[in-house]
Amino acid sequence: MQITDQTSRILQIETIPKRIISLVPSQTELLFDLGLEDHIIGITKFCVHPQKAKQSKQIVGGTKNIKIELIKELQPDIILCNKEENTLEIVKICEDICNVHITDIYTLDDVKKMIIDYGHIFNKEKEAIHINKNLDFEIKNFKSYIKERSVLKVAYFIWRNPWMAVANNTFINHLLELNKFENIYQNKSRYPEVNLKEILLNGEPDLVLLSSEPYPFKEEHTLEMKQYTNDAKIIFVDGELFSWYGSRLLKSFDYFKKLRDRIE
Repeated sequence: MQITDQTSRILQIETIPKRIISLVPSQTELLFDLGLEDHIIGITKFCVHPQKAKQSKQIVGGTKNIKIELIKELQPDIILCNKEENTLEIVKICEDICNVHITDIYTLDDVKKMIIDYGHIFNKEKEAIHINKNLDFEIKNFKSYIKERSVLKVAYFIWRNPWMAVANNTFINHLLELNKFENIYQNKSRYPEVNLKEILLNGEPDLVLLSSEPYPFKEEHTLEMKQYTNDAKIIFVDGELFSWYGSRLLKSFDYFKKLRDRIE
């Protein structure tokens, strides 16, 4: 079987991989939901869903730092990576061990393509199609819900010291657009460092969203933000539901509805 991953790398897979290492938390959860729990032999310390994952699977490091000798000892058939989550150095090291599949996610269509690809690779086509059908239903339902809602200007922050925001060319921004949130950093790319003193120069936000990950924002940070944002509402949001591109998205759209109802 020949598979082209989302970075246009061609993988030659002779037999269905039975020993899987996942270096991406959202993709680890997807593997469980595809029914591949018994074939997962290694995950990262950030793979917190499902809860039983870290209790039953070998931890092979983080997403940016891996225990390469341990990975070799585990003798994987395939290692699953992501272009944003993992470094090029990690990918090159892993390629010396076995096949490496890399995802590169910007849109919901990219997510659905990843799920179908995993279905092909691991002989879980029916399960993959089922997840995508459920995801299509949730997306359609949410689009109907959000259709008549007003557009709100937002700034979505993921880090402090330095302050870093979500900008264009990101999966989070794609979901912000779906929510009819107009990103004030739309003219920037990826995750720029920003000066809070200049936030209003980018467009006065109606909302400031402080993500629950990767930075652990607290109440004191809302006070800091209020100094620079006039009357913007400052809200803590579940970062997993805005950034995890896998089966966790099935939970995202109900969350988005509740978030919008809370705002308006």
